[in-house]
Parts: sequence; C-alpha cells; structure tokens
Amino acid sequence: MVSQLKVGEKGKIVDISHVGHLVQRRLLDLGFTEGTEVCVKCVMPFGGPIMIESCGQCIGIRRKEADRIEVERL
Repeated sequence: MVSQLKVGEKGKIVDISHVGHLVQRRLLDLGFTEGTEVCVKCVMPFGGPIMIESCGQCIGIRRKEADRIEVERL
C-alpha cells in the first residue's frame, strides 16, 4: 500500500482497482497507472494526505485512498 511507504521510499504501482471509480479515473488521467514508479514526498500529520510524485508531478491523495493503492517496494 502507498500509505505504508516512508518518505523518500519508491514503489511501483501494482493495482489501483480497489480505489473509488472517480479517484481511479483521475489517477489514470494524471498518469498514475499500473507499472508506474512513485515516490512518497511528504506525509502530513494527524491522518492527513500523502504527497506522491510520479513523472515529475506531485499529487496529494487522501490516506484512505492511499491504503487502497497496492505498490511493490523498489
């Protein structure tokens, strides 16, 4: 899961099918597809969003959605 990666760790997206349909569509539109390498840039305190970077762009994603994105550590 993306939420289990620590700041600075990289992973490869394995499965995004468990994320809600609208969020999944937005991730796909931004280029966050299966097989894409991501890096955790920042984890906000108190259950806040997680900043992840891929292909030179950063996005903030809710922690509950980050829990549903399966990644493989690199």
